[in-house]
Amino acid sequence: MNRIDKLFQEKKNNIFSVYFTAGYPELDDTVKVIQLLEDNGVDMLEIGVPFSDPMADGPVIQSSGSQALKNGMSLKLLFNQLSNVRQSVSIPLVLMSYLNPIIQFGFEDYCKEAVKCGIDGLIIPDLPFDEYMESYKSIAEEFGLHVIMLVTPETSEERIRLIDQNTSGFIYMVSSASVTGAKNRFSDEVLAYFRHVDEMQLNNPRLIGFGISNKETFEAACRESSGVIIGSKFISLLGSESSIDDAIKQLIFTIDPK
Repeated sequence: MNRIDKLFQEKKNNIFSVYFTAGYPELDDTVKVIQLLEDNGVDMLEIGVPFSDPMADGPVIQSSGSQALKNGMSLKLLFNQLSNVRQSVSIPLVLMSYLNPIIQFGFEDYCKEAVKCGIDGLIIPDLPFDEYMESYKSIAEEFGLHVIMLVTPETSEERIRLIDQNTSGFIYMVSSASVTGAKNRFSDEVLAYFRHVDEMQLNNPRLIGFGISNKETFEAACRESSGVIIGSKFISLLGSESSIDDAIKQLIFTIDPK
């Protein structure tokens, strides 16, 4: 069974997923970040492939991607770094990359290498749904990989249901139509959007991302979905704290200050 499916079967609420940029802060930190996040109770990880033109990313993630590229990170190197990750890591791993690097690598080869590394799902934020259906869906399914699609407050109910019917794993609910970035609270309009999608009773579970940065936003998102994805807040902490371990401990304290 795909590890993403197993996670959602075993845990229905408060799933805590974290995004980070491969090769940041240092080139060889990728596997260390993964291991320490799992050790600290994170349920799932989204590994970001740095790209020179990340249209959906806010300044924090853009900056981490630029630094990772300067460090020498590439898709080929990332697959090499992840080649033995399943010897020490058991939680689901999702690979997030823009389409351009994947096309250059070759989508079938990309899937093949991902599976060899133990990747469970793919996020390609600039892949149009129609193009996914025509050229990518069958290949991903052949390799047993879930392709995770994003929906926003501007996504029509018809398109959300089409995505739900033709993808698996989970649906990534973007909290706003803007780029990634931390927010202190969600507006009433955004909360209404969360509730509306929840009331659609979709087949796939949902995780909410973009703007989760504190206990209030974490709990608000969890009330209307299976859990959250945190990215910008964690990457910001990676850049400001003295160690990866300190950044993770501060992240957990931020969303659950006990």
